[in-house]
Amino acid sequence: MAATKKPTGKRRYGKAASKAVASAMRRRKRGTLRSGPGGKGGIVRSRRQAIAIGLSEARKKGAKVPEKPAAGGLR
Repeated sequence: MAATKKPTGKRRYGKAASKAVASAMRRRKRGTLRSGPGGKGGIVRSRRQAIAIGLSEARKKGAKVPEKPAAGGLR
């Protein structure tokens, strides 16, 4: 039998972070979520990019979100 890792009960992301991501996902669905500085880029269609934008906005507001991974960390 393999040993399973027990959860420590510590949340990695706060409630404010999940609200920011949910908001970004809704804006993506409506077609109003835009990428780039100041939202001057193209319309975001990627679910993954929408999540990244939501987490970035949460970080700026000071929500409990882990630090961004090093460049090329997530693929």
